[in-house]
Amino acid sequence: MPLEAVMIVVDNSESSRNGDYIPTRYDAQADAVNIIFQNVVQGNPESSVGLMSMAGRGPEVLVTLTTDQGKILEGLHRTKKNIRGSAQLSRAIQVAWLALKHRQNKSQRGRIVIFVCSPIEEEESDLVKLAKKMKKNNTSVDFVLFGDIDDENQKKLEAFNREVKSGEGSNMVVIPPSSKLLSDQLISTPILLGEAAAGGSGGAGGDAGGAANEDFPFGIDPSVDPELALALRMSMEEEKARQEKRAKEEAEAAKKASLEDVKEEAGESEPLLGKDGEPSGSGSKKDDDK
Repeated sequence: MPLEAVMIVVDNSESSRNGDYIPTRYDAQADAVNIIFQNVVQGNPESSVGLMSMAGRGPEVLVTLTTDQGKILEGLHRTKKNIRGSAQLSRAIQVAWLALKHRQNKSQRGRIVIFVCSPIEEEESDLVKLAKKMKKNNTSVDFVLFGDIDDENQKKLEAFNREVKSGEGSNMVVIPPSSKLLSDQLISTPILLGEAAAGGSGGAGGDAGGAANEDFPFGIDPSVDPELALALRMSMEEEKARQEKRAKEEAEAAKKASLEDVKEEAGESEPLLGKDGEPSGSGSKKDDDK
């Protein structure tokens, strides 16, 4: 998986108290956040994940970019006590972008993943302008729309997605209520599996349980067995990382051996000098005088 810096934004508005997702909308998000964290960090050990909320008193950075899952869990637990108000989507995206802008490792690709389960108050035109800004700054934005899946919400996010999408990344998935966990349905979407699952998830505005994708590299339908699909993909990425590490170590070892050979050759070509600076055992004039 690519080297990423990912800010995950949870919806802690009053709507997240609803129990139409098991056990509640907020708890369903929290479970899904952990799955995304593991997917990002295990996919590339140098990637990092941060956490934000977008309701309550306003958007808040709960955890700066980290590889410590314990900090993410603590941030989710703390936010569960601060469920109130309405979501402020635009401000949350801008704050998340600023957090990514100041990341220490600039080689990480900036990415924002946003859970939306409440009405979107922003105008579509304002969201489109913000999407253009994110695209200009090479920041991908993924949406997980669940809960309040009405036409207006979906239309606004689809408009944002069309403007921000550029090549790989910036996906949008819609997950309706069902007997399955939100995290289980998210596993088979492009947000976790990448573009290989785009056909199966329906892409932007698509359903998480669509048709099988023939381009999925392991010859299975990720929507039928999402856990197996994710495990296979993670195994492939780990093996790729191991091979790259081994190749790097071998190259470094070969370079070190080459330098040692050069030093040895240089040492053999230089004559040994005595205390007086003359070649040792060369039959110098000083020896003849004696």
